[in-house]
Amino acid sequence: MMNDLIADALTRIRNASMRKLDTTTLIHSNTVEGVVKVLQEKEYIESYQVVDGDNNKKSIKVVLKYDDNENSVINELKRLSKSGRRVYKGALDLKNFKNGYGTIVVSTNKGIISNEEAYKLNVGGEVLCSVW
Repeated sequence: MMNDLIADALTRIRNASMRKLDTTTLIHSNTVEGVVKVLQEKEYIESYQVVDGDNNKKSIKVVLKYDDNENSVINELKRLSKSGRRVYKGALDLKNFKNGYGTIVVSTNKGIISNEEAYKLNVGGEVLCSVW
């Protein structure tokens, strides 16, 4: 059994984009689905779909996004808060990341949202990952 499903999902997306694959499959959890939803809203991936598998195990099929030159839209995808070291930030600390070119995915009491949304809602939370 895997301990950190978010880190596994980010690694699978990173590896698939480096190999220029069209799709990749992630292990399903509500947290991973929330992270992927934010990535789709911020247009780092084309789309995602939750798929039912064997023995009632779900997975998430992610369609990756590339630019006109066949380069991945994602330059860097990094897990920030880990099981051994949790990272929390307040709303004011989440205002800007990479001068607006990047996104931080935050787990708040309002759900898993981007740093821009967290700043607008004036909520802080656990910083899950960063992408640009």
